[in-house]
Amino acid sequence: MSGFVLEWVNLILRWAHMIVGIGWIGTSFYFIALDLSLRRRKNMPEGVYGTAWEVHGGGFYHVEKYLVAPKSLPPDLIWFKWEAYLTWVTGFALLIVQYYWNANAFLINPAVLPLLPSQAVVISLMSLIAGWFLYDALCRSAIGRNPTALAGAVFVLIVVAAYIVSHVFSARGALIHVGAIIGTIMAVNVFGVIIPNQKKITASLVAGEAPDPRLGAVSKQRSVHNNYLTLPVLLLMVSNHYPMLGTTGETWLVIALILVGGAGARHILNRHDAGDPFYRIWWAFPATGVALAAAIYVTAPRPDPSLAGLEVSEGEVLTIVARHCATCHANRPSHEGFDEPPKGVVLVSIEDVQTHADQVVAQTVTGDAMPLGNETEMTEDERRQLGAFLLNR
Repeated sequence: MSGFVLEWVNLILRWAHMIVGIGWIGTSFYFIALDLSLRRRKNMPEGVYGTAWEVHGGGFYHVEKYLVAPKSLPPDLIWFKWEAYLTWVTGFALLIVQYYWNANAFLINPAVLPLLPSQAVVISLMSLIAGWFLYDALCRSAIGRNPTALAGAVFVLIVVAAYIVSHVFSARGALIHVGAIIGTIMAVNVFGVIIPNQKKITASLVAGEAPDPRLGAVSKQRSVHNNYLTLPVLLLMVSNHYPMLGTTGETWLVIALILVGGAGARHILNRHDAGDPFYRIWWAFPATGVALAAAIYVTAPRPDPSLAGLEVSEGEVLTIVARHCATCHANRPSHEGFDEPPKGVVLVSIEDVQTHADQVVAQTVTGDAMPLGNETEMTEDERRQLGAFLLNR
């Protein structure tokens, strides 16, 4: 498949992923906010837990929530599920096109673990499956009866998964895989727990039986998990555009801080929607800020004292660039994955290298995102020489 066609396939899938993802995230945010804004009022119908009055688009809405189900259901009951299903399907398709198809370039880093593409793909699939089953086991265990303990256990599970994949895949591969593991957990929560439970409740109602209230409680638990995981997974899904996230050598730590910061921000928004006074949620502001500040600190570039005084000639730099950069970043790339230089960046002359110095340093010197998958086996000494030339000028 030509690089041009592959780029269009990638773009269309990414566009579709964004569209359905926005729909899923929007419903998640809306219904959690709706739940938190429900109020007990006088003369509510039997079985109603709470109601909310809302205004939007020039009209007023009156919403009632039943914890189990009303005595009768209309034929036009709306189910919110396809947004979640299609978000996972398009995301997995992107994983195939971007990471499985180009495993050597994006997924594998021989310096981390030398793998064959087939091995990397199998490990990837196993991580998605294992992530769901371990998460589901936690929710069904005794820990699942304590929301705080369960939240801590899920956090530990994700951080352990991050530690493992960061010692298997490239930094960008690790970041996207933790996002994919979380996204799989969220989607299967909808497909395997929330919707089946809602169908059981509906079937009981139709059969004239009393629905099991525990089914609704379990669905609510998984829905809340999805809501709190949304912001971290959003950042992880765009992480391949920000190589500094993987430059520390401790990618799992960056992911842990993203989890804390994202979940903290979500908690602030949720409790604001619930109308909580500031004194009850003040702690979430510094917790979120500290987590994000720590992420910035650990990913900040560190000066390398060994580069000071290291003399590198323009000829040496051009030799390095020709060997490791020009296959992709030339006017006519020789790399089979590209018909045009990525992002229009051409690196064939000293002027080109200096023009794109910040990107070269971020991608190649302080990070190892380039060359892709280190296919050309760029050495640490060559990275240091390139860094010395660009940083000492």
